[in-house]
Amino acid sequence: MNGTINFPGLIDPHVHLRDPGATHKEDFGSGTRAALAGGFTTVLAMPNTQPPLTDTPSLELAKSAACKKAYCDYGIYLGAGPDNRETASRLAARVCGLKLYLDQTYGPLRIESLGLLHEHVSNWPADRPLAAHAAGRSLAAILFFAALLERSVHICHVSRRSEILLIRAAKEKGLRVTCEVAPHHLFLTEADAPQIGPGRSKVRPRLANASDQDALWTNLDVIDCFATDHAPHTLEEKDGPQPPPGFPGLETALALFLTAVSDGRLTHEKLIARMHTNPKRIFSLPDQDETSIEVDLNDEWEVCGAELQSQCGWSPFEGMRLKGRVRRVVLRGQCVYADGQVLAAPGSGQDIRER
Repeated sequence: MNGTINFPGLIDPHVHLRDPGATHKEDFGSGTRAALAGGFTTVLAMPNTQPPLTDTPSLELAKSAACKKAYCDYGIYLGAGPDNRETASRLAARVCGLKLYLDQTYGPLRIESLGLLHEHVSNWPADRPLAAHAAGRSLAAILFFAALLERSVHICHVSRRSEILLIRAAKEKGLRVTCEVAPHHLFLTEADAPQIGPGRSKVRPRLANASDQDALWTNLDVIDCFATDHAPHTLEEKDGPQPPPGFPGLETALALFLTAVSDGRLTHEKLIARMHTNPKRIFSLPDQDETSIEVDLNDEWEVCGAELQSQCGWSPFEGMRLKGRVRRVVLRGQCVYADGQVLAAPGSGQDIRER
């Protein structure tokens, strides 16, 4: 591969920007600067913040912060919980989707009752995105309700062979299910944990084994989106006695996949489908006119967390050599990133649901 290539603005449907409540890790400013550096012009932010985004007052906290700080376009999820089963649907038009936490998560958003899950899926408008953090039996539960209620559902960060095969079977049966996989589950396994470090390698879902990773690559046709699950924590936290799970990922994702293209494991067309076309369709995102990213395919670089735009200052891919770097990002006709410098103004990013 020679020279540079232009891609459409990338879309990450799964990021944690820690705003409100944990802005020492990341906020809408630092997180969207990292997004632009990684070639993303739209990110969708998760609701498990402090406080969790479950109602109008909490949603306004996040929207106010994003309006002032964001450098790229963004959407914000609403979280499903025990206290908003009847009211969540009223906010559907203002958010990018409803997030259902059916497995481990911090805070009060985990749904453990099948009755509560049924109510949320039933009440949420059928034409609005529904995303689920689900694995194992909880994955089977959400697929059951998707079939029972004849509605679509998007499954987040699939990481295991059993999960991708179950989703394949559901798709073959005609269920309206889509899914995403994070780069760290495609490019790292549990065997990499000692090199990353005991605290820094902690992530949810956990790094899987080589067989699980192989199954993801083998079933690439089942995977609709590549989503970073960008979940930054400080080095002090990750190296502390109780390290929280999560990896930063916005600035390394595209280069990881371009390296896979260079290695013959992926094509540009399949990359664009999973990092632009499919997430745009699944989440009914608006067009971004005159928007593109310019990538130098031959730029080989070594990941150094201290040089990244993300506030957390580290990466699980530290020291890895990657091929392909974002040189320029144009958003709505304006150059917003060039050669390592963010040129956009804070607050210039647009809320995809308030335009």
